[in-house]
Amino acid sequence: MGDQSRQCSVWLGSETGILKGVSVSRRQAFNFCNTSHLSRDQEVRALCWADPAESELLVGSVDGTVKTFSTEKGAFIESRRCGDPAEGCFTGLAALSGSSLVTCSESGAVRVWREDSGEPVAEVAAGKNVCRMRQSPVHRSKVATGGKENGLKIWDLEKPDKPLFTAKNLRDDWLDLRRPHWVRDMAFIPDSDKVVTCTGYHQVHVFDPLSPQRRPVLEAEYGEYPLTALSLPAGGGTVVVGNTQGQIALLDLRKGLVRGCLKGLAGGVRGLQCHPTQPLVASCGLDRFLRIHSLEDRKLQHKVYLKSRLNCLLLASRDLQDGADTGEEGEAKEVKEEEDEVWDAMERVEEKTKRKTTEEEEEEEEEEEEEEETQKKSKKKRKKGKD
Repeated sequence: MGDQSRQCSVWLGSETGILKGVSVSRRQAFNFCNTSHLSRDQEVRALCWADPAESELLVGSVDGTVKTFSTEKGAFIESRRCGDPAEGCFTGLAALSGSSLVTCSESGAVRVWREDSGEPVAEVAAGKNVCRMRQSPVHRSKVATGGKENGLKIWDLEKPDKPLFTAKNLRDDWLDLRRPHWVRDMAFIPDSDKVVTCTGYHQVHVFDPLSPQRRPVLEAEYGEYPLTALSLPAGGGTVVVGNTQGQIALLDLRKGLVRGCLKGLAGGVRGLQCHPTQPLVASCGLDRFLRIHSLEDRKLQHKVYLKSRLNCLLLASRDLQDGADTGEEGEAKEVKEEEDEVWDAMERVEEKTKRKTTEEEEEEEEEEEEEEETQKKSKKKRKKGKD
């Protein structure tokens, strides 16, 4: 499995608890777990790289465990308990220096864990109903959180007493009614201190912590459905957003206008990530497909069916186009999964239908005609009796 895992350039987590790796260049997909011991408690909700060399990745499960997967060995090498299922699923996972990691749950508990300690060394209360936590790619100790009726907050984990920035709620609408806020995802804009967010009310906001105002410096809307994920392309100046209806769009961060849309999805978007160096974006969601689109011509480059509903994805920094024919959709080998083995093991029961003869059919038709005639006669007698 080590050779297979080294070839994978895209990693995905599924609802069935399977960690999947896809080699785009070889057009193959692999499952990296024992499918006979899977359960819904092992559903993968978060993925991140454990080191800059991308030799290990961290896998956050619903049961509160974080597993370390070695891409060189092709196997899980460590597992530690980093949360309580009663606090909700993981909404964020990040790695710090020195084998430390950061977890965030739906309850708003942001914790820092060290490898040699079973208890968190630092904890932040980010508020209830947190939908996402993201780490700054430049300042690794800086994270952003947000959720339903829980505005954007930026934290320094080295000084966890209070947030560095707390966003202010949007201005009231033209009827002087309060506008609700629901942060679903966010990202730190490179070469600046700004943060872009997408909301459950199909809005895209840009916040500037250096600005005197704590409200968004840019407001834009896309579509009519809740936005669920976003990612920033390598070129800068734009953001890719996806919603619950499988629509993905490219928005301009300067003017807030839609530059184009990516087609082909048939289910809600759960995972979205742009390649760090190439003009490519990978997406996954409820339709069980991994798709890779080009951001230049917005055409579909690769499409891989992975049989499970997918929650998250993680791209490697290697060249996705190495040895791949980008003019056609990628084809993946079929992968055995938990539900396939269950269905294959079941016996097929064929029910033989008894075919009626022509004589039986004629007898049934005569009986039906007689019943209709008797009903007509009884109706006529009732009418005469009333008269």
